[in-house]
Amino acid sequence: MPRMTVRGVDLNYEIVGEAGPWVALMPGGRRSMAAVRSLAGRMAGAGYRVVIHDRRNCGASALAIDGTNSEYEQWADDLHALLGELGALPAIIGGSSSGCRTSLLFCLRHPGAARALLLWRVTGGGYASERLAFNYYTQFIEAAREGGMAAVAETEHFAEVIAANPANRERLLSMEVETFVRAMTRWRRYFLEGADLPVIGATDADLASIGVPAIVVPGCDLIHPMETGRRAQRLLPDAELFEMFHVQHDVEMYPLELWDAREDELAAAFLGFLERRL
Repeated sequence: MPRMTVRGVDLNYEIVGEAGPWVALMPGGRRSMAAVRSLAGRMAGAGYRVVIHDRRNCGASALAIDGTNSEYEQWADDLHALLGELGALPAIIGGSSSGCRTSLLFCLRHPGAARALLLWRVTGGGYASERLAFNYYTQFIEAAREGGMAAVAETEHFAEVIAANPANRERLLSMEVETFVRAMTRWRRYFLEGADLPVIGATDADLASIGVPAIVVPGCDLIHPMETGRRAQRLLPDAELFEMFHVQHDVEMYPLELWDAREDELAAAFLGFLERRL
């Protein structure tokens, strides 16, 4: 896989497709780019060039934990720099869950760099704020305080990024515990402060300021409530709503394999939207 040093961080990326309008797709959580490779392939088959990448602190990219800004602002700025180096701006930007939040921040932080937004599994609400703050930050703060950086390296997520990129082990173990804890604490605050926002990381006014065409596909679980996606679509000035699921499920996370089983429907919705609007 090609790699590029972007804003001082070594990123693992891939371009799917050889010609056509540029698209960037991001998965949810801290999953690797493999989670959106199949969708990227479907879009490439329809004539698009799709950039997928492992965000910093994810997959085979480098660890870079400094606590500045929010992690999502860093991801948005990294993507902008990566696409700029590839000559891919402006681009169609899309993402699921954390990738959705990053897509919105990309638009807000880099006006004119996005042609359209593809948003699915939109995150919002107090439950999502509390759970994701724990999943992304609190559990690692607790591990560091209880067992030092060696304990952090043994957690599921960091063990995965070390396995994907062995140089990440030294990067992690060389951090002072308190430096790591301070960074994670600052990043956690971003989530906790987003509990009452329409979408974590974006205010009503933020969403209303985004003028590019968008398609919103709501989730259907407690982390990605259907109403959160619907509200985001209403607040975005030029957004379409496409609902793949019509029942709100009282579970933390609707199984991703059930989303994957309907990927052809999701891809068709995105491609139809882009054909109409661009």
